[in-house]
Amino acid sequence: MAPTSATDPTDPTDPTDPTDPADPTDSTDLFGPTGLPDLTGLDATPRPVTGPRVARLARQLQSVRDAAARDALTEAFWAEAARSGTPLVEELDDAPGHRAVTFLWRGHRATRRVLLLARGVTDRDRLADSLLHHLPGTDIWYLGHRLRADHRGSYRMVADISAGAVPVDPALLQRRLLALRAHAGADPLNRDRVPARWRDAEDSVFALPAAPPQPWTGSPHADGPGSGAPSAGVLSAEGPSSDGPGSGAPSLDVPPSGSPPSGGRRSGVPLDVIPGGTVERHTLAAGVLGAERDVWVYLPPDAVPYRPTRGPGDRDGHRLPLLVLCDGDMWFGRLGLRDTVDALIADGVLPPLAVLAPDAVGIATRRLELGGRESYVSFLADEVVPWASARWPLTGRPERTVVAGQGLGGMTALYAGLTRPERFGAVVAQSPSLWWRPGLEPGTVAPDAVGTPWLATLAAGLRDGLPSGRDGVRGAVVHFDVGLHEGALAEHTEALRAVLRARGHRVTRTVHNGGHDYACWRGLLVDALVRLVGTGAGASSGPGAGAGIGTGTALDVAAAGSQGGSGPARGSAG
Repeated sequence: MAPTSATDPTDPTDPTDPTDPADPTDSTDLFGPTGLPDLTGLDATPRPVTGPRVARLARQLQSVRDAAARDALTEAFWAEAARSGTPLVEELDDAPGHRAVTFLWRGHRATRRVLLLARGVTDRDRLADSLLHHLPGTDIWYLGHRLRADHRGSYRMVADISAGAVPVDPALLQRRLLALRAHAGADPLNRDRVPARWRDAEDSVFALPAAPPQPWTGSPHADGPGSGAPSAGVLSAEGPSSDGPGSGAPSLDVPPSGSPPSGGRRSGVPLDVIPGGTVERHTLAAGVLGAERDVWVYLPPDAVPYRPTRGPGDRDGHRLPLLVLCDGDMWFGRLGLRDTVDALIADGVLPPLAVLAPDAVGIATRRLELGGRESYVSFLADEVVPWASARWPLTGRPERTVVAGQGLGGMTALYAGLTRPERFGAVVAQSPSLWWRPGLEPGTVAPDAVGTPWLATLAAGLRDGLPSGRDGVRGAVVHFDVGLHEGALAEHTEALRAVLRARGHRVTRTVHNGGHDYACWRGLLVDALVRLVGTGAGASSGPGAGAGIGTGTALDVAAAGSQGGSGPARGSAG
């Protein structure tokens, strides 16, 4: 998706912007970064499969009668898995755009069943389908899925060693497995991890060869499922190989594992020695919320001089662009966003910018405050931003102020951009909880709700896309990130996007092959920031990065539904 103009179409105030904000070609679906194979025409629905390596081992075990030989084969298999990392990722001769992904668990005599909880793969309403199979006569438990080669996701596993009979009734088994979920943890053979939300634990992460790279997240794509394992978690049908997949090149030119797709860090400065910004945690008296709230504040490193993107005579030229981000406790307290932003600034991909990220406090408070609630948006717009602007040189320009969030936080970001465009001129809504509407009982979660989203109805009622009294203010630029495996979300975002376009908003959407998942959001947030406030220095961690966003050819939105995105949600809803 090459740029068609040297101007910055992410700046709605640019007088040379060639794009009509109401032009349908400005509502672009971005399915994958340039330089990666186009897999969007292939089915992304997870399908059960027995991977070549497990199938071969099963045949070998059937051919031996000696227990010692059986044990030797089993030990060799586990040694191979430990070297490569898990899950096992293998090519499929009959499906070059897909991979066989095999999740493994090493059990013992007391192991009765093993449950896989994989975002974007496990159907929460059919947990029995995610029980691993036992390879008879061994301690090997396995479950294979055929996944499209651009899939990324996090997962947990748990073994049931409880006594008693296994429930035969499907409803009883489902309840038993639901209770088992609380005890799930990371895959011990996978060193690539992401912190879990609301739990003092980690989830494991895997990314297939054509998944968009994440060079700034601290979990580069090149490390693969094993995060540094020699063969990046890939086994050929004939066994392990340090050269990635087998010798047969796939016809769709999917890059071999261990070879990052186009897009990577521009500087050679190691991540651990780049200049570091500061993160401080301040407590504010949030009057509109009637309580104190902690706010995480990131300021760029002094060692990196600020280079204004505007001329020296511009009154805002030396003020920092601003990101207002929901769930600061997760992004700074657990995900290490500071290191990511430091790297982006050091590489010249982002200008020095500030981040204000309120703490979510806890599950109950988050569900009570986030969503389309005026009180929380007022807290952000009228309390947090003015408080910070009185202390640090922050931009006052809405087009340089981004509000972002995930799930209910994404809903909050959308509501803020629609109702306060004079403050927030750009929105990043990642997997927004568009099922939310006023009047829901506290704690209600309804990710598969049908019908027109409440926010679309609200947006349709705004005059010229703006609240009353906002004459002269341009509507916010809106970017959606949507996973193919998030139930009705693709349909909901399309309904809202159509309304926003009709009201003059510039809208883009990235459709990724994953679920409701920080493993995906952490890279996609970077991509969105680069598009909205980047330096235009050519970052390519995602599609349309830099100055070219919004000028490419619009893709067919209907393709998303044909890729497996219309099924049940396979992950969290908030």
